[in-house]
Amino acid sequence: MAKRFQIQQMPGFRTIAVVTFVLLYMPIFLLVIYSFNSGTSIAIWEGFSWRWYVSAWDNQQVQEATFRSLVIAFWASAISTTLAVLAALATTRTRKFKGQSVVFAMINQPLMVPEIVTAVALLIFFAMIKVATGYTGLMYLVIAHTAFCIPFAYLPIRARLIGMDLALEQAAADLYAPPFRVFTRITLPQLWPGILAGAMLAFVISLDDVVITEFVKSAGQDTLPTYMLGQLRRVVTPEVNAISTVLLGISVTMVVAFTALSKLKT
Repeated sequence: MAKRFQIQQMPGFRTIAVVTFVLLYMPIFLLVIYSFNSGTSIAIWEGFSWRWYVSAWDNQQVQEATFRSLVIAFWASAISTTLAVLAALATTRTRKFKGQSVVFAMINQPLMVPEIVTAVALLIFFAMIKVATGYTGLMYLVIAHTAFCIPFAYLPIRARLIGMDLALEQAAADLYAPPFRVFTRITLPQLWPGILAGAMLAFVISLDDVVITEFVKSAGQDTLPTYMLGQLRRVVTPEVNAISTVLLGISVTMVVAFTALSKLKT
């Protein structure tokens, strides 16, 4: 009897896996380690210290950028998740129609188009509106992040809907329950894990975004990632490492929660 093929037994597999793992995670490991450096260098270890975390905490610009990032990420994730739920319902709980694949492609357009192209398009579009209205507030960033985050929220929600058993929904319809009641009492409770997963993924994407934010923001509207980018252009200190480590911790926590919610059974 022929042996079952296992890629782990291929020559050099373990070596390639270890090298790949090191290349992926060694820079992150060094980033975290040097965030605790007591000196001003990001490459020379001078001792353990919480100095740069305290410095970042007391930095007024960091505080403002952090608050601004959280506000934008909250509203962008909330709006994009709401729109993603509606889009997912429209593409999974309706009969197939002509152009459905086109609609699916349009919803996921930000995933297929280079982010720099989306950023330039939004820059031109919002510049025209700014000139016409004179308004330069955060709403442009919220709208831009929402548009970019919709597919990230849409995919886990759609996957959840596709994997749900339709028996309960069909039974409720057979008992003459109104569609809205079926949705609120049967579909929505089962869909919550997908909604939360999509919302968290959208929140992380918005929180970490640099390219679109850099193009769309007005003066004095730095988010935490764009503030860090500005610091890298000036004097680089382990404070940037400390801020990056905090962002990394938030992102990892959200991704772990997203993974756990995605595995919940209906």
